[in-house]
Formats: sequence, structure tokens, C-alpha cells
Amino acid sequence: MNNASILTLDLFTKVNDDFEKRQYLILSELQKISSEFQYYKIYPHLSQLIELRKTLLEIIERLSDLRNKFPKRIGKIDWVNQTIEHDVVFIDGTDLSAVEDLINWAVPELERVIHEGISIHEYVENDLSIEHVGILPNYRDEGYFFLPDNTSRSLNLFRFELSIFQSAEDQFRSLKTKFLKAVEQGKAKISPGSIKLELIREEKDLPNPATYAFETSLDFPFNQTILPVAKRKLMQTIHSKE
Repeated sequence: MNNASILTLDLFTKVNDDFEKRQYLILSELQKISSEFQYYKIYPHLSQLIELRKTLLEIIERLSDLRNKFPKRIGKIDWVNQTIEHDVVFIDGTDLSAVEDLINWAVPELERVIHEGISIHEYVENDLSIEHVGILPNYRDEGYFFLPDNTSRSLNLFRFELSIFQSAEDQFRSLKTKFLKAVEQGKAKISPGSIKLELIREEKDLPNPATYAFETSLDFPFNQTILPVAKRKLMQTIHSKE
């Protein structure tokens, strides 16, 4: 499946007279993503869906705020109950109600597929074990990790760098990774300790690197599932030991 998704904000926010067509497009795209999940390929689709859901809920919240600020006109007077109902007058004739209706309809559909992806993510995360190799140094923002790819029967070696950046609202962590090489896993399994020593000799700028070794019994797609889940688990592991 092509990573490019038609689930862009324009699909949800520029609603004219094609409401049902947009519903069809959204369901069709979600079905494609769900099919990918059936093959245990969860990235980049899972993170994109979660971010899209967050943005759509923010739009609904902002539209609700705007409704309270827009001018209103009398829609109906109930003389019996002595109440007045008001209609919101939208600016420039924009059909914001159609946007709201589409998003409110779409969010549960997104959440259904997100739940499928999260279930796979949690399953992989529970199967992945992680151990530090050798003595763990005080400085753990740079180092190596070893991650098996059981589909190709290899052990992939990565270098990582953890960085922290500050936004106006919050603090975020970012993990950069660089693929170094793959080691074939033959009958004689190479020990993580010996691999670490070899990397220290090859990468001389890290004389005492924080090093982690993963284990997993799964043969799920490496780049679409195993690697992104392992990176998340590595960040959690480093953060928990600070």
C-alpha cells in the first residue's frame, strides 16, 4: 500500500454537496489501512490516524466555541412555553454544520481502526524484551541497540541519539536512529557483549556507550512494526532510568 493517504484535513473541512461521497472515501481509506493492520503493518498509518483524530477533535472544539461567538437570529418562538430558539448565522455562507456532521460521523470510524492498530502495537510491545548490555553509563542519550529481524534471520545494529526540545506548551523527546549493519544469526549466536565491543572499536567517538539488546519471537514486518515499537520502548526504558 502506498504510504500517501487521502485522509487529509481538506477531506473533512471542505464539505460542499458531496457529503456521502466523502463518507465513502473515508470508509474506503480506513478499510485499506485496516487491511494493512491484518498483515501486522501498523506504521506509519497508526500514528497518522491518531494525529488526525486529535486534530479533528480540536476542530470540533473550536467550532463549538465559534458557534457561541457568531451572531444569532430568532429561529422559532414557542409562545406556549415562552421560549425562543436561535439559529447561528455563519459567516460567508460557510456550511460549518456539514463539517461538524462529517467529523462527528468520522471520529468513531477512525477510533475503530485506531483500536485495531493499538492492539497490535501492545501485542508487539509485550513480546519485545529489552536488556542493557554491560555496565550502563550515567550518560544514556547516545548509544546502540540491537534488534532482531526474524523474517530475514538477522540482527540489526543501530546507533541512537536521544534529544529533548521545548515547545511553547510542552517538552518533547525525539529519538534519532542510524542503521549500522545487519549481523547474520547463525547456529552460533553472537553475544551482545562481543557485538558491543566490536562497535566500540569501530565507532571510537563513543568509548562507553549505553547499549541495549532486544529479543522477540515475532516475525512481523520489521520497518512497519518491529522497529517503530522497539524505538518507543527504548525511549520509555531510557526515560524510566533517569
